[in-house]
Amino acid sequence: MGNKHYDALVIGSGAAGSFAAKELTERGLEVIVLEAGRNVTPADFESDFKGPREKGIQLWARAKAAVTGQPIQSKVALYGKQLRHLFVNDRDNPYTTPDDSPFLWIRGKQLGGRLHTYGRVLMRWSDYDFKAASRDGFGEDWPISYADLEPHYGKVEEFLGIYGCADNVRNVPNGKFKGPSKLTATEKEFKACTETRWPERSAIAWRYMPPNIKRIPQPILAAKETGRLTVRTDAIVKCITTDPSSGKATGAEFIDRVTKQVESVKANVVVVCASTIESSRLLLNSKSAKHPSGLGNSSGVLGRYFMDQVPSLIVGSVPGVKGWELDDTVPADPFYGVTGGVYIPRYENLDKVTNSGFARGFAYQGTIGRLFSRDDKPAKFGVMGFGEMLPHYQNSVTLDDMKTDAWGLPVPKISCSMTQNEVSMLKEQTRAIKEMMDNAGLDVEFNGSSLGLEEFGKGAFPEADAFSRLLFRQNFTKSMAMGAAIHETGGVRMGADPSKSILNSHNQSWDVPNLFVTDASSFPSGGCAGATLTAMAVTVRACEYIADQYNAGRL
Repeated sequence: MGNKHYDALVIGSGAAGSFAAKELTERGLEVIVLEAGRNVTPADFESDFKGPREKGIQLWARAKAAVTGQPIQSKVALYGKQLRHLFVNDRDNPYTTPDDSPFLWIRGKQLGGRLHTYGRVLMRWSDYDFKAASRDGFGEDWPISYADLEPHYGKVEEFLGIYGCADNVRNVPNGKFKGPSKLTATEKEFKACTETRWPERSAIAWRYMPPNIKRIPQPILAAKETGRLTVRTDAIVKCITTDPSSGKATGAEFIDRVTKQVESVKANVVVVCASTIESSRLLLNSKSAKHPSGLGNSSGVLGRYFMDQVPSLIVGSVPGVKGWELDDTVPADPFYGVTGGVYIPRYENLDKVTNSGFARGFAYQGTIGRLFSRDDKPAKFGVMGFGEMLPHYQNSVTLDDMKTDAWGLPVPKISCSMTQNEVSMLKEQTRAIKEMMDNAGLDVEFNGSSLGLEEFGKGAFPEADAFSRLLFRQNFTKSMAMGAAIHETGGVRMGADPSKSILNSHNQSWDVPNLFVTDASSFPSGGCAGATLTAMAVTVRACEYIADQYNAGRL
């Protein structure tokens, strides 16, 4: 990287990293972004089709991916084979888990990371999330409140052009929307049936970001327009370097993904946005005399309190309806197809205990009547459930020094298992959605989780061949293991007490004042809505603080 000394180094270019680059460059800082994966080009998004592609069992496409390097990535719940190259090669990027606690680490390494493959559902969190511990006594409250994040949520929503409706659901606050999103006819019918029988349950339209036709993350493009951004792709960060006297961060060493040569870069501020698991892994690998147990780990909780949401899946068809309904809210993307769906916010244990079998609760997101189906075939539905995992010290990301990746770095060992609280919640999560589908008169084909699979009527994927259906049944529970939600949080959590956390309320390391971590690893709790919008808002807030402190000479 020559001898250039940057104001700020941002590690990662996904949801958090892209916004860190935008916010810091727009406030006058010279920024370099290091991205472990390759650059993206128009060739990554070429297609010979228009509109949606069928997702589902796709056994043969999954099998091909599995035997050619993606045995983990091919387990993603609703598989689209045209996205395969946007997920990592598992052989080059291994990890380990305890034998009795499998974890599916679904990820992508390219400019933009998982922004190219996530569902684009962007829901705000509320103080039912940020201050949950004050309500039920589990874990720790966030050191910030909804009021602290509210303006930053709005800034992100307006920049990305989010579509949504003012639904006035108390635990999923309204946002600043470019225009309304909508439900299909069958989703509206489901909403009416559900809310009539259970007034405390809501069914609302997704709040979502349309597909990005420019492909490069919009915040990266905005940062480039400032003339103050340097992007280095194929840069796998080995460790964050520190000053041996002060212990402050000085930059990073990284490995060129292609040549495997080690290089270094210097910066006055380091912002880690590598993704939840990778951020814990990187800080743990950044040991030094000043930081013998990992960078910023004087509390000893680095990598601890790791969480993912507890996943379930229900699939079936809509009686009397054939084909699929096109949502024309935004134009269909030639690569991704259409966007939109139905969301059922958490309704348990909000202002009072409504289910004493578990703490907190679950939410659902999916589609009814808009999944691609031939005109002569029944309309389909598919809905995933996401339950909140409580923060447990034993759930962790550590380093496995006995195994390395393709670049010689120790791989993460991911330990993430349900306690009885999550098991009880998952049972109710799968029962309740089946109850709602039955109440709406929908035909359920299968419903299940890692705890088991139930089939109904003609069973799972009745149009598929017998062999595919057999393999689906044999592998379903494994494909719904922890990690299948792809909503990882925690490990580098923020807090009010330096002895119990890694970061303060501005995502700043207690131990290393010029080190910040702003991705979802910083979350003290995991919620049951997706973490992406909150990670973006947290990053914007932290970077405003970084720029103010840096420009005032305090970093």
